[in-house]
Amino acid sequence: MAETREEKRAPSIITVTELSKTYAGGFRALDSVNLDIRRGEIFALLGPNGAGKTTLISIICGIVNASSGQVRVGGHDIWREFRAARSLIGLVPQELTTDMFETVWATVNFSRGLFGKPADKALVERILRELSLWDKRNERIMALSGGMKRRVMIAKALSHEPAVLFLDEPTAGVDVSLRRDMWAMVRRLRENGVTIILTTHYIEEAEEMADRIGIIRGGRITLVEEKAALMEKLGKKQLTVQLQHPLADIPEALSDLPLTLSADGCALHYHFDSQGAQAGIAVLMRRLGEQGIEFVDLHSHQSSLEDIFVSLVQAREGAE
Repeated sequence: MAETREEKRAPSIITVTELSKTYAGGFRALDSVNLDIRRGEIFALLGPNGAGKTTLISIICGIVNASSGQVRVGGHDIWREFRAARSLIGLVPQELTTDMFETVWATVNFSRGLFGKPADKALVERILRELSLWDKRNERIMALSGGMKRRVMIAKALSHEPAVLFLDEPTAGVDVSLRRDMWAMVRRLRENGVTIILTTHYIEEAEEMADRIGIIRGGRITLVEEKAALMEKLGKKQLTVQLQHPLADIPEALSDLPLTLSADGCALHYHFDSQGAQAGIAVLMRRLGEQGIEFVDLHSHQSSLEDIFVSLVQAREGAE
């Protein structure tokens, strides 16, 4: 029932149905993709290189034609109602594609005009200030750093006030401080009702910001899950027990426990699921005491989203 209430509160703004793309050479980039993006969420699309992330985004944005299937944005079919659908979308592509001889101010205003929007100097100023570009407004883009050029691409994408913003590897080549500024900006956009679809190689971006995670591999969506639920279901914990005296091997009496011994014999690693953690640790402590194994320190580690993503990909590779 919780899922039903969530869907009622956040209806889909993008609906992808049985979407496939096969290129002229026979390469099948997308294979019967079905996906719903909820209004006002941050959705992270993860996958290895060549998985189909950019192809999927390019089709939704009307840049690439699909071989079959349907895409609707805000209720508009992206082929039959292209202008209405495309006006709802802002796209920040991987590649820095803009007129390097234009000033920041001119190129952002021009992008707004491309969508038939009237000039709005106050809006453009606000966007540039939020992206720390206001002081650079009269500089030519060619004179900017890579991080600033990336910000200009985001400003261009926001210039026509889209309801949906696609960020395709938005922080590639951007330093950590600029990356965190962008994360803050993305959160503000979401608070203002903009739907964000993020593809990234930086797993920490998805872990930091996303409401839901989608995993694409081999042109197929293999998993879509609430981030919190995904980490709760698949996240593992590891308790490291620093021993007072090193062990040569794990005692036979403890062989039924999910334990591994460090290479130097000075630590035991206990692996357990997030649920029922306290009971498992209590049993471990009691049995270590029964064996006369003394320890000097304990610390635990929760799996990150990157750990989960790697394990999911490896599990699927093993099943093929």
